[in-house]
Amino acid sequence: MSIERLGYLGFAVKDVTAWDHFLTKNVGLMAAGTAGDAALYRVDQRAWRIAVHPGELDDLAYAGMEVDNAAALERMADKLRQAGVAFTRGDEALAQQRNVMGLLCLEDPFGLPLEIYYGPAEIFQEPLLPGAPVSGFVTDDQGMGHFLRAVPDPAKALAFYTEVLGMALSDIIDIQIGPQTCVRAHFLHCNGRHHTIAIAAFPVPKRIHHFMLQARTIDDVGHAFDRLDAAGCITSLLGRHTNDHTISFYADTPSPMIELEFGWGSRTVDPSWTVVRHNRTAQWGHKSVRGQR
Repeated sequence: MSIERLGYLGFAVKDVTAWDHFLTKNVGLMAAGTAGDAALYRVDQRAWRIAVHPGELDDLAYAGMEVDNAAALERMADKLRQAGVAFTRGDEALAQQRNVMGLLCLEDPFGLPLEIYYGPAEIFQEPLLPGAPVSGFVTDDQGMGHFLRAVPDPAKALAFYTEVLGMALSDIIDIQIGPQTCVRAHFLHCNGRHHTIAIAAFPVPKRIHHFMLQARTIDDVGHAFDRLDAAGCITSLLGRHTNDHTISFYADTPSPMIELEFGWGSRTVDPSWTVVRHNRTAQWGHKSVRGQR
């Protein structure tokens, strides 16, 4: 029993207006109204994928993990009980705000709120109108993308996400972040997407290092790079990762120390997948330009 995909992300930020401009005019998402105090944004046929709430956190406030139906949600509730993980059931008001049919609310071992849910709203009758030129994003059975969870104890987080939530290890990368410092990143999948969550002890004062959206064409990536470059947001140049083979770049969001990865061409995992280890993040490129622009 596993979660099936990453469904949505909610951020609490100091500058909602800046995030609105970033997500629509720079990244190409569609503004989708509000729910409570949150501004909502679409990337596909779902009613929303990203929520931006006003708040002092300037970080990821919660992540929505999707299962397929009510029975799967109950099996996940049983698994949480057996593992001794505390959770509550989201009430009707929260379900309406998230636009889902039911959800469980819990935290990972280091305090990130998670919402395991089923029954999200789809609105095919309202065509996606991107805020900037983009042909679309790869979602559907692969979910909305991925994020990298920064934690002080990767082994504890890894046990929770694999043994409790049922995700599987795709591979690891030993990342040299200084002359004497190497950080091991674990990449986990729960569907065909190479990784839905990555876990690493990155020394950042945030819950996540970055979140990723996968565009449908390489031209989408190039055009987004130009827009974010003109906005002065680029933190690393185009490159291709060693493990998932994604061609991407990274850019600052309006919340300090939270980045967006915008990419294309990711390979997928299948039942024959073999876990391997890498000692570089990039086959080529991804040169850091932070502080140089």
